[in-house]
Order: sequence, then structure tokens, then C-alpha cells
Amino acid sequence: MTGYRNPFEGQREPLPPDLAEAGFRQEFADLDGVVLHYVRGRDVGLPLVLVPGQMSLWSSYRKVMPALARQFTVYAIDVRGHGNSSWTPGDYSWDAVGTDIARFLRQVVGRPAIVSGNSSGGVLALWSAANAPEHVAAIVLEDPPIFSVEMPRFRDRDRWVHGSLAHAVDVLGDLERPRPASILRQDIPVSETRTVRLPDRFVDLLDRLVARHRRRHPDRPASLGLGGWPGSLDERIRAASMFDPDFARAFLDGRFYGDFSHEDALRRTTCPVLLLHADWNRYEAYGLVGAMDDDDARRVRELAPRTVYHRIHARHVIHGDKPEEFITAVTRFGGALPVTS
Repeated sequence: MTGYRNPFEGQREPLPPDLAEAGFRQEFADLDGVVLHYVRGRDVGLPLVLVPGQMSLWSSYRKVMPALARQFTVYAIDVRGHGNSSWTPGDYSWDAVGTDIARFLRQVVGRPAIVSGNSSGGVLALWSAANAPEHVAAIVLEDPPIFSVEMPRFRDRDRWVHGSLAHAVDVLGDLERPRPASILRQDIPVSETRTVRLPDRFVDLLDRLVARHRRRHPDRPASLGLGGWPGSLDERIRAASMFDPDFARAFLDGRFYGDFSHEDALRRTTCPVLLLHADWNRYEAYGLVGAMDDDDARRVRELAPRTVYHRIHARHVIHGDKPEEFITAVTRFGGALPVTS
């Protein structure tokens, strides 16, 4: 399905007060017809570009941005297919989205930057280091699915993550009647024989709250509409409602991959690399539950010898689960790099 547009493209929403007080502002960049929404801080030091993972927004970095902005000129972006940036149904691939990042670095940032990406954003950071090295001072790979989202492994061996994307397409694929709260209806393996999930009755309640909010505010992203509700739940639902399901569909039907080789990209990466590795498990029935296992992390270090490795006991979005550890790791890594002009 092609030809539809992001209903939220180009919209401005009030920044959280703490970010506004810290000097952040919202901006948009037209990158050869693709509008990229981003939030940037004051000019302080080395540029730091934060790239969220699939189905996440720039705002997932809210906890860490004020502290990082004391040392870096921070840019947090919504990649195409997400948030207030352009949707490009039928045109999602590592090369297409990576080219957006390269153009953003050249046209907006204007000097070599640290590119820090979580999850698929980490793979985009690697793409940038390999394909636009003149714009990249260093990269931070925050629990990236390097190797694990390459075919055929992604489809055949690490089936749980593949199934997670299929679930996203199922609940969001009907653009007239998306069910963003139902993104939470997912079994999470915790052993070979046991999974956990939120109770269906609870998610049913969330669905009703989102539907009520949508009736009252049809032009806004989904929300539970309840003051004081746990922010992480509302953030996930909001992000899901601002996500083009064709982005996930492109992983499932193979369009996303092209000829981008993770191994080749690592061999071509000459800048410093910080690899932050979160917790993971592997089960016979489900494959990898996480982004990368220890063998993957070891292979990254072998292929890119300038890699600094940190294992952090955290969930996949380290900057959200363990923000202080993320801030410490990135500031120490960035502090050892030369400031370029």
C-alpha cells in the first residue's frame, strides 16, 4: 500500500518544560523531499545525534538529554516513518533511511558528529560510519541488532523479534482503525516453557481510553489522556500511533535489507565505536530474546578493533531503563574524543 502520508508530519507540539528550560527547540529539515523532525540543544561541544529505534521517537531520550547537553550539542531525531517526520510507504531500507542520516549530518549538523543509535538506530549509526565517514567522528551502538536482523537468521533463527514486528503490522496495519494500545498484547518469553504478558482486560481498558482520546482529539497522536499515568506506557502508545507500519512490513518482506552487510560495514568503520550491550536470553522455542548475544558482541569487536565495550544490565532501551549509566558511558567516551570545528 502506497500513496498515504503521515497525518502528523510537520506538526509542532510543546516541548516538556525541562527541555525547554535547558534550551532545546524543535526544528524540521527538508532532506531532498523527506521532512525530518528533530529537537536540538544549545551549541556546547561535539555534536551528538541521537537516533531512536524502530517504533520509538526522539522523546524516548528525554531522561538523558539535559545531562548530555552539558557536554554536547545534542540533536534527537525522528527517522522517516516515525513521529512528525515524513512517512515514505514503499521506500524503506537501510540505504534510504541511512541516506537521511547522512544528509542530516551534512546539511544540518555541518561538522563530524557522534552518532548514537538504539536498536535499529544503532544499525543506522553503523551505516553512517561506513558510508558517510567524513561526517562521523564516532558512533555509539546502543544494544543494536547487528547480525541478528540479517536474513535468513532474522526469519529462521531469531523468530521472536521477527514475530514482534509481525504483531506490530497486525495491530497497526489498518490505517483507518489502528490499535496502538494493542502493541502491548505480546507474549514475552522468560524461560523455555513460560511467557508473560499484560492481562488482556488491562489492555482492553487501554484500548478504550485511547479510543476515547481519539474521538475527542482526532488530529492528535494517541494518548491515554490521563494525568499522572505511567509515562512509559503512554510513550509507547503514542509512538505506535505515529509509526508507519510499512516500516516494519519492509523488514518482514525483505525490502529493508538491500545489499547492506553488517560485517562489511564493520570492516569499513574506522572511527571509534562504543558498544553498549543490554541483557538478552536465548530459548530453543523462540530464538534470541534481545538484540544481540555475546557471540554477536564479540564479533563486532573483532571486526571493528576500535570498539570500546560495556555490558549494562538493562532492558533493550538502555537510555530509558538505566539513564545514568547511559549518560556516564557516553560522556566518558565522548570526552576522550577531539572536538572538531
